Amino acid sequence: MTNIPGRIIRSSVSRSVRALIALPLVALFAVLVAAAPDLDRVVALAAERYGAQGEETLRAWRSMIESARTKPERERLELVNAFFNSHVLFEDDQIVWKQADYWATPLETLGRGQGDCEDYSISKYVTLGLLGVPIERLRITYVRAEFGLPGSGLSQAHMVLAYYETPEGEPLVLDNLVSEVRPASRRTDLRPIFGFNSQGLWVAGSRGPAVADPNARLSRWRDLLSRMSADGLN
Repeated sequence: MTNIPGRIIRSSVSRSVRALIALPLVALFAVLVAAAPDLDRVVALAAERYGAQGEETLRAWRSMIESARTKPERERLELVNAFFNSHVLFEDDQIVWKQADYWATPLETLGRGQGDCEDYSISKYVTLGLLGVPIERLRITYVRAEFGLPGSGLSQAHMVLAYYETPEGEPLVLDNLVSEVRPASRRTDLRPIFGFNSQGLWVAGSRGPAVADPNARLSRWRDLLSRMSADGLN
């Protein structure tokens, strides 16, 4: 992956994400995308847990998925990026979940209408998988994001979703803080550290996955998978 070269103002990535550098990746999302989701159940749960506003947002999500299925792949990226950026407000886990680190399901993120950069990236990843975008083209990507004046040297942890049309091609970046889906060459404020999907983990500068077995060490991820299953997403 080349440098994900936008403007980053605020964001955060939790300790568990940083720990992924040292951990084999879990094949969590492959199960979600391969299974047939029950979107009616997801909408019903939104009404039960989050009331009329949550139900309305999840209905809009389901409608977006249905209308986007026949669109060209690039347009699906843009629709999904715009949907989550306009329906979810950025907020820290400590405020939303009263926890230092929480990875929310798409239902939880949209139901509350709040999330951090991890939640945006996870929700976009899962939704694009539901729309038939090949998972090998998607990587949830941990970056260092520069802020302040150019050359200030100030940066902070951030997470985005990267899309690779080809394995060696320049990725497109889906970011909760930039409304436009941009190629990496136009995101000079972002420095990739690693990216992952259900097939493995890529360290910046490597040509192939750094982790050959993404199924190892499931414990940290089973909670998210279990909650997604309960939400009707597998």
